[in-house]
Amino acid sequence: MREVVPEAFPQARPMCARCRRPLRVCYCAALPSLATQTRIVILQHPREKDMPIGTARMAQLCLTEAELHVGIRWGESAAFLKAISDPARPAVLLSPGPTARDIFTDPPEGPVTLVVVDGTWSQAKTVVRDNPCLQALPRYAFATPEPSQYRIRKEPRAEYVSTIEALMHVLGVLERDPARFRALLDPLNAMVDAQLAAQASAPQRTSYRKPKPPGSSKRRLPDELVKRYADIVCFVAEANAWPYEDGVKKHPDEVIHVVAERLATGERFDMIARPTDGLAPATTYHLGLPAEQFAAGVPVSELVAAYAKFARPSDVVCSWGTHGMTTAIASGLELPTRVDLRAAAQRLLHKKFGNLDELVATYGPLAEPEAPGRARLRLAREIQLVRAWQPAPPTA
Repeated sequence: MREVVPEAFPQARPMCARCRRPLRVCYCAALPSLATQTRIVILQHPREKDMPIGTARMAQLCLTEAELHVGIRWGESAAFLKAISDPARPAVLLSPGPTARDIFTDPPEGPVTLVVVDGTWSQAKTVVRDNPCLQALPRYAFATPEPSQYRIRKEPRAEYVSTIEALMHVLGVLERDPARFRALLDPLNAMVDAQLAAQASAPQRTSYRKPKPPGSSKRRLPDELVKRYADIVCFVAEANAWPYEDGVKKHPDEVIHVVAERLATGERFDMIARPTDGLAPATTYHLGLPAEQFAAGVPVSELVAAYAKFARPSDVVCSWGTHGMTTAIASGLELPTRVDLRAAAQRLLHKKFGNLDELVATYGPLAEPEAPGRARLRLAREIQLVRAWQPAPPTA
């Protein structure tokens, strides 16, 4: 047997312990230290925690009065409730909405605790919507006076800015010193410049694909999506997923929430099932619904029977990824014709997409569901994507 020399294994990139970026793109040398009368509480969506080019941690490193919390539900968070309980600095929420005051023209009086939700715009909106403790706070917003400097991450709209840019503008108003907080742009620009330089210096791959024949690009989407609109059903199935213990799951995955919509008619299916073996530890966290709703759900067999009445033999069931459909079939649902929207997007755009929101945002403002829950949010995105892919009607 050939001996494997340890040095033959690729070495992990050296990382900066402070900014948690590879050393070659570390931005710590550009970090200012800014004291404020304002207390800053950043609530970071879990999906943003491991984003390498996020700015929430950057803001925390710059601002001595900033603290960063990760999560979705805040009503029972002792750390969050403690953070907003300073009577000398009452809490206010930075979030657009119908009741939001313009912080530029009507700022709060005196020092405050500024609560900021970090995540995509869709994630931030959902967090505020699902947390009455946030909705109860006085709300402020602003229209950005300048374009974003965040050149490595496309915002859904031109007026949107990153978390650190929002803090730069707002703290400039609250602390009555806009010039001082321009320093928050220094680490942002350092990170952006380093990232772009790293991308430019990366080896360029040579493509050896044969050129496609003329007109072949029109057939990149599955025929079911462009020729059978009347049969398309956008579909999301959420599972009660148990973790692995010593390589084995305590119970098999089981479908417990199914939402679907037949695009041509608007017919909607939405049903929650009661788990056969109780809720897995992280189910409510990932699915964005309280345990009480699952406890009050129907038996899984009843959900399967109800979906059978909703379904048609001609249905083209479309879902982002295959896991939900596979779990649904294992639980007893019949899905005769299936289309993986993620695979279709990869084929159409020659690019891998792990984030449905990122893709849908390229087609327009993100649609929002009428009710909470990750399944309903994903369904709204799937519907928006499939409709964006429909061919334009012929002109006279």
